[in-house]
Amino acid sequence: MASLRGVNKYLWVGVFLLPSLVGLIVFTILPIVSSLWYSLHDWNLLSAPEWIGTGNYIELLNDPSFWTALRTTVLIIGLYLPLAFVMGLGLALFLNARVRGMVWVRTATFLPVVASWVVVSLIWKWLFNPQYGLINIALGAVGIEGPAWLFQPESAIVAMVITSLWKDVGYVALIYLGGLQTISPTYYEAAQIDGANRWQLLRRITLPLLTPTMFFIVITLLINYFQVFEQIYLMPMRDSAADRRVEVIVTEVVKNAFSYNRMGYASALSWVLFAIIFAITFLQLRLQKRWVYDEGV
Repeated sequence: MASLRGVNKYLWVGVFLLPSLVGLIVFTILPIVSSLWYSLHDWNLLSAPEWIGTGNYIELLNDPSFWTALRTTVLIIGLYLPLAFVMGLGLALFLNARVRGMVWVRTATFLPVVASWVVVSLIWKWLFNPQYGLINIALGAVGIEGPAWLFQPESAIVAMVITSLWKDVGYVALIYLGGLQTISPTYYEAAQIDGANRWQLLRRITLPLLTPTMFFIVITLLINYFQVFEQIYLMPMRDSAADRRVEVIVTEVVKNAFSYNRMGYASALSWVLFAIIFAITFLQLRLQKRWVYDEGV
């Protein structure tokens, strides 16, 4: 009787999980497995897939466009990540202050995070317009000639990093703020009794106890920005040098899949991107114990 009750319990659990499992299998697991299978084929959507084994991966490793896209992706991450990391921390320290009306300030700083990238790109394309954009007007007021931001590759990358920071720093600050509010005030009280100043409190208490939060932020930002796409696709002026030359890995995937109908090659690109993200995440997890402070140890 007890065994029958156990079987019935798991049967009902299976019944309630079935809709979610079907969705997971059909919309997540099956496409992942299919993309791996197609990465081993030459398929243009018009004819049957032709098995070529590792041919797509060999071509990819010898494709200058892939290496250019990878360098651009790494460059964007190298510019964006340190600034988002530091600016988010500074903003979080400000938002953590116990000041009347701070809840409205927190809400305002988070509004860009929930805005659509389409809306954000339209706003910042206007701001970066070289003729009537407010940024070049402000630079001209102090005697600096602003560049043609979204027309040239180098300045376009800087403009997209600035836009990404404006949109994302509220999210980073919110994560930091959650970490700050988990730190017990008793640490600060004990340190102040011993004569610690604000800098010492930040360096000896706040930063070490925030390292788990910092680790989470680094991992999530790296994963997100290796998949950067929206700002690269939406912001450069069409048919400009920036539009033709600023490519990242995901734009290469989209271009090969939907412009050239090279689904097999695009699938191989996606799996290489997955391998890069997996390797970096695995390395970060292995290095975690070297710099992440565990309060329980």
